[in-house]
Amino acid sequence: MINHYAALIKREFWEHRSIWITPVAISTIVTLGVLTMLMFVSGFAKELDLAIFGAQNIASDNERQAALTGFFLGTSWVFLLALGFLTVFYCLDSLYAERKDKSILFWRSLPVTDAETVISKLMTALVVIPIVAVLGIIATHIINLIVTSIWVASKGGNAGTLIWGSVPLLDNWAAAFIVTLAGAVWMSPFIGWFLFISAYAKRMPLLLAFMPIFVIPMLEGIFLRSSVFAETVLDRGGLPLFRSMDFDAMFEEEQWRVSEDVASLLNHIDIVKFLTTPSLWAGIIVCGLFVTAAIYVRRYRDDS
Repeated sequence: MINHYAALIKREFWEHRSIWITPVAISTIVTLGVLTMLMFVSGFAKELDLAIFGAQNIASDNERQAALTGFFLGTSWVFLLALGFLTVFYCLDSLYAERKDKSILFWRSLPVTDAETVISKLMTALVVIPIVAVLGIIATHIINLIVTSIWVASKGGNAGTLIWGSVPLLDNWAAAFIVTLAGAVWMSPFIGWFLFISAYAKRMPLLLAFMPIFVIPMLEGIFLRSSVFAETVLDRGGLPLFRSMDFDAMFEEEQWRVSEDVASLLNHIDIVKFLTTPSLWAGIIVCGLFVTAAIYVRRYRDDS
């Protein structure tokens, strides 16, 4: 069975090249953006010399770590945004396209069940795409660190101290991995819904998938004077993975000194809180129901 799923996931890479092309494109765009920023900053020679001197001789390790963490976050959010769009369009196209181009007839001739096919697409959306996105983030960080190190050295700075001596690589990469996978699991009800629509829709799956999300709250507000559905849907917009931020504790002894706890992203992540949130498990159950419905539709309603 493991070999079946491995082969089916390879199929997803063959048929949906956007899974790996999107991170490559985002990485290229981010790197070009960083190069543009460095070229722009180079025009302010005096201010730049002061900034490099201050970061190298006055700033503490925690402050440099916080600055580099902010740099990492600035280059990572683009991947997370692209990940959301990629997952939506992948899920809506994954089961719809095989009926549209008649390839479902070929795949049904192979010793693979409908359940295995749908579950492999679910695992691609929940696990494979986030992992590919994290690999893209890591590759982009390394490339940009090398580029920035060369630029800092060319301006007379010590890249070993300013960049590599303070960069929190494992902390940021571990946080990116946790946040990306947790976000995919948290949004699993929508992923299940999109897979069901992909298996069910005869045409325009994008419209059919999003129309109820907007129409139901409107009708609920008009006729029932309530907003239960809207609040339930909007509740998925907040990922319960982070500890509350205490801004008063960000600086020690009322000085501009960033504490070690604040500089580390992992210290702001609360996995226990995430795993004990009832909405998480309710969402997983809803996802399972939609995936079961998608399997049933693919098995018994073939209009290809």
